[in-house]
Amino acid sequence: MIKSSDDFDSLVEMENSKKQILIVDDDPQYLGLVRNWLKDTYKISAVNSGLQAIKYLGMNKVDLILLDYEMPITSGPQVLEMLRSDDETKSIPVIFLTGKSDKDSVLEVMALKPQGYFLKTIQREELLERLSDFFMS
Repeated sequence: MIKSSDDFDSLVEMENSKKQILIVDDDPQYLGLVRNWLKDTYKISAVNSGLQAIKYLGMNKVDLILLDYEMPITSGPQVLEMLRSDDETKSIPVIFLTGKSDKDSVLEVMALKPQGYFLKTIQREELLERLSDFFMS
């Protein structure tokens, strides 16, 4: 409960210091799930296509992109390529979200040199822990 303007100011400061994460995934259920998991700890924006992500990033700054690897029209690797070729977005860290855990798929993902990848089967606590570790390093 906010008791004074100092409490309110520190609450605003806390909110403003939250890291901004953009989630990009074409599956609305998964997008909603991850958003709900992260919204108390991070500022979350979510879009459901690679092209929407590019458009969003043209007007907004983020600290991290969680990017679905397999999407129709513009795939995660294509989006990453576009981000890396633009001076405004090339330094934004990207972590892929993928449903594939076989060795070839993992090697394919890592060949693109993202900051990491999370399997879509990741549980809430592990995701929060790994994101916390990422932002601490």
